[in-house]
Amino acid sequence: MPITLKEAMSQMPLVAILRGVTPAEVLDVADVLVTAGYRVIEVPLNSPSPYESIKLLSYKYGNDVIIGAGTVVTKEQVDLVEAAGGRIIISPHADAELIRYSKAKDLYCVPGFFTPSDAYAAINAGADSLKLFPADAFGPKGLKAMSVVLPDIDILPVGGVSPDTMQAFLDSGAKGFGLGSGLFKAGMTISQVQQNANAYVDGYRATLT
Repeated sequence: MPITLKEAMSQMPLVAILRGVTPAEVLDVADVLVTAGYRVIEVPLNSPSPYESIKLLSYKYGNDVIIGAGTVVTKEQVDLVEAAGGRIIISPHADAELIRYSKAKDLYCVPGFFTPSDAYAAINAGADSLKLFPADAFGPKGLKAMSVVLPDIDILPVGGVSPDTMQAFLDSGAKGFGLGSGLFKAGMTISQVQQNANAYVDGYRATLT
């Protein structure tokens, strides 16, 4: 049986966001991430040939890692992600119709939010988790205040998260993180990605002690 989102996040609640990754390098990057412990990998759709990268990742890691797309804003994109073997739809916004469409296809859905209204719209539409974006603009204090009025759902800060800020966000109600340019950006060497990947994993594990 393929790994579930709950299982993946319980193993390592860090989502690798590979914005700008190319199909030629995506498997080498993913090898480093999977070895470091990552179990959710997102290819934003504004990357070069994103569906090809998703297809390559899904073929190699589909049973052990949740593979999917970010920056998904249309139903047509959801269809293309599904056709490429992706299992998770991550959006920058809380579009209730898009969430329902994704869930009807039995895909995981993690929409972005920035207000309680956004959060409730996404939750009521069936979102599996929520992406707080941009997290660095909101901050741990903002998350803690908003968490008081939200139901029990995993919130993943995305945007400006560093190993040093993880503890504050977790103390404020976060359940995991989405990691973008601090983990990977176009032009990085594999050794740089490996160093960043391990630093985030070490930073998260340090919060457990």
